[in-house]
Amino acid sequence: AEFESATPYYYSTYGDENESVRTDRKSVVVLGSGPIRIGQGVEFDYATVHSVWAIKEAGYEAIIVNNNPETVSTDFSISDKLYFEPLTIEDVMHIIDLEKPEGVIVQFGGQTAINLAAKLEAHGVKILGTSLEDLDRAEDRDKFEAALTQLGIPQPVGKT
Repeated sequence: AEFESATPYYYSTYGDENESVRTDRKSVVVLGSGPIRIGQGVEFDYATVHSVWAIKEAGYEAIIVNNNPETVSTDFSISDKLYFEPLTIEDVMHIIDLEKPEGVIVQFGGQTAINLAAKLEAHGVKILGTSLEDLDRAEDRDKFEAALTQLGIPQPVGKT
């Protein structure tokens, strides 16, 4: 059953009719992690919630895109707007085209959101926070090992 909520929930930006209306406030979009296993991935949701709090504290409209209704980040009290949409480039770009945010934060959505970063940037979307180059450096084991070695940071020996 649906209930009255101060946070607008949106289910699609497709079609001729669209109940979502862009406000005149500057906004930032945060991509959630999507479906997660019980007991796994809660750290992404925790980080998403804290990023939204920081965005709101900075005076921006905080918009979450996530297709997992069973997370804290999709609670009606967290964001200014919430889109329940698949975390695909097509669906996210429809939201970005409508909302025209200052940028998108992908780092707190785990692998699902990070995998969209290069595609979003290729569409001209500003990725806020960690650069694509540094995301790649952190994910690529050889590049990460090289960065640690260059910085003189000890690391355990390991190879896969």
